[in-house]
Amino acid sequence: MSIRGWITSRILDWLSQPMPHYERRVWNDPRSLERHVQKADILLVDGDTRVAQIIQYLSKSCWSHAALYIGDELVRRGGPAAEAAIAAYGEEGARHLMIEALPDGVVATPITKYIDFNIRLVRPHRLRPEHQKQILADAIGSLGLAYDVENILDLARYLIPVKIVPDRFRRTALHFGSTETTEVICSSLLGRIFHRVRFPILPAIDHPDGFDAPSPSRRPGILRRIFGYESGSYTGFFRMRHPSLLTPRDFDLSPYFEVVKFNVIADGGFDYQKIQWTELDDEPVPRGDDRSLSARTLELEDEL
Repeated sequence: MSIRGWITSRILDWLSQPMPHYERRVWNDPRSLERHVQKADILLVDGDTRVAQIIQYLSKSCWSHAALYIGDELVRRGGPAAEAAIAAYGEEGARHLMIEALPDGVVATPITKYIDFNIRLVRPHRLRPEHQKQILADAIGSLGLAYDVENILDLARYLIPVKIVPDRFRRTALHFGSTETTEVICSSLLGRIFHRVRFPILPAIDHPDGFDAPSPSRRPGILRRIFGYESGSYTGFFRMRHPSLLTPRDFDLSPYFEVVKFNVIADGGFDYQKIQWTELDDEPVPRGDDRSLSARTLELEDEL
């Protein structure tokens, strides 16, 4: 192993170490997740490693990782990769796979891998069936790609605690990395895949000079009719951002991805009135006390 390879390996090991005191906010139902997830959905993860915390800090978001759900697509296609997945995860696990870019490269893993983390499921709105097939094919074709080492070094450079690196260089972390097509990080991999079918994630939108921008209070203007923009949702020119500039939070912020609530409300049985509360603001609520919260609050204020 070269000196560069040895240093990179040590950096990867250090960045991959979990941080203490991870706080999971909600319990996730793995069976419900498998029932409601669909192919080409994106799973967002609130990670617990050093690299996860840096990505969260740089992107100003709790999401540090993103993976693409492919379901049983790999098993249906067969081949060595499918056999390896079945051997590693069993018949059931191999029917619920996702593609993700990890420091070890692009791999297929079960959707329940992050069930004990804070996660969110988002879905590309009205994705065409033919584009879904292409996305799945591109994702499976990405298996084995290497992780973007340059991006890892960027992250390590940002982590240097002393001021030997100017701030302007530290702020370039997560920007472009190596730019090699065979090296990716999680969000850039997904960005490339969706870019190929021209599905927007979080594009910049330019409005032509003099163009009558949409207004919800009026009918489509004459210029939009002439130029064919009948829906205000698509007014202007969309510019795709470079995939390497995407972060996991962009899939959450994107207006073109729906949030899928798979845990409690997805099956339609949630009724908040059936919740048995034990405390309110750290104070037990006396049984039989029918006064409103505001009345009790005013009473406490008077006592003070």
